Amino acid sequence: MLTATRVQLPAPLRRRAAGHRVFAVLLVLAAALRVLTMLGYRPATLYWYDSFTYLDTAVHPAPSATFHPIGYPLLLRALLPFHSVELIAAVQHAIGLATGTLLYVVLRRRSAPGWVAALAPVPLLFDASFLRLEHGVLSDTQFIFLVVAGLAVLMWSPKLSTRAAAGAGLLFAAAALTRTIALPLLLLVVLVLAVQRVGWRRLAALVLAGTLPLAGYAGWYAAHHGRFALSGADGVALWARTMTFADCARIQPPPDLAPLCPNGTTVDAASEYVWAPGASLNRLPGDRFTHNDEARAFAIEAILAQPLDYLADVAADTAIAFSWTPIPHPQRVTPAFGFRGGHWELPAQPLIDKVKREYDPDIRGLSSVSPYADVLIAYQYAAYLRGPVLGLILLLGAFAAVRRPRVALLPWAVAVGLLVGPVAVLDFDHRYVLPVIPVACLAAALAHPRGEKSGRYGRPTA
Repeated sequence: MLTATRVQLPAPLRRRAAGHRVFAVLLVLAAALRVLTMLGYRPATLYWYDSFTYLDTAVHPAPSATFHPIGYPLLLRALLPFHSVELIAAVQHAIGLATGTLLYVVLRRRSAPGWVAALAPVPLLFDASFLRLEHGVLSDTQFIFLVVAGLAVLMWSPKLSTRAAAGAGLLFAAAALTRTIALPLLLLVVLVLAVQRVGWRRLAALVLAGTLPLAGYAGWYAAHHGRFALSGADGVALWARTMTFADCARIQPPPDLAPLCPNGTTVDAASEYVWAPGASLNRLPGDRFTHNDEARAFAIEAILAQPLDYLADVAADTAIAFSWTPIPHPQRVTPAFGFRGGHWELPAQPLIDKVKREYDPDIRGLSSVSPYADVLIAYQYAAYLRGPVLGLILLLGAFAAVRRPRVALLPWAVAVGLLVGPVAVLDFDHRYVLPVIPVACLAAALAHPRGEKSGRYGRPTA
């Protein structure tokens, strides 16, 4: 007769496992929510036209002349043999779980108590906005993971090694090739580490590892578009930012830039000027992005002539992130509570037909599936991080940065950079706030004093 034998783990392993029990339960619940999302919304959320340009670039890799660098399409290309946008969504849900785990692990590594380390990833793991983001064919989930991974490598040990600095440089370069807003983020990281006096070898390793991939991509971009750059839309974006305040009577631009002055066209958000048919840029001959250099030159003239107006607009738009009730910006978007019931057809576009032929023949409009979608529709109203709560998290991170600058200043500075950077170069978008949240939570969790006495390996961490 066979009898069941209970396997006993060694006592040290049992104690270690018990120490992570709370986070393990949270991770299982977060995974269940992601399974629910996969079941409730089929096949995945596809946005016109961003999702389809990503998918098309995955099939035909080339540097984009607009807003989208190559980083995210490379992930989509790795999944191309499966020809499934549902698989893309599943992988991104797994990346979301991995990002939350990374936050927990690095906090435990830096001696945060278990409950603090488990609490920090909760917004990322449970906020319905992240569930929706991961379920869409967009670059944001990959971008968030790369930024958090870069910070984790830099914060892994009390003393930064040259190898870790180089690894972080590669991760931030990958983030910049996923979303170009990470390019100034890389400069911010270098500045903070220089202030912390980590040593010139480590700084050099970070800079070298971060710039070489970007230079290689810029060379590839030049071979296709005749210009050494990462994007062909940076000037257009900055020009749109200035359209909310630019006064050409004060700027007095040179004659070749005067046609880019405001022409009376008004929209409800700076980013809308990029696409508004009546905007001055879009009345110039040719595609708007062929005027990227002129748009950038005009924007710089406007900012230099009206710096206080520029800063006031950036501050006003950034403040939208801290409202209790989500403010639509622009009015056409749904800033929160986007889980709904129904079916949404894809527009009739040649690019969509092309992507269906080449990437996934089963691509179709999104449909909600009951009862799974019904649960998410109810869940989202409770599971949403309100703006004032984000403000408190950032304030707690600022306190941690002052109290423990050697460990908390870097993630807090990156969180602020992620919040203000997109607004400064284009506009506010609730979607752009989501990468701020896990990094701000990482900084805030470091406000706990426990780690000041000794690190996990007996060395000071403060």
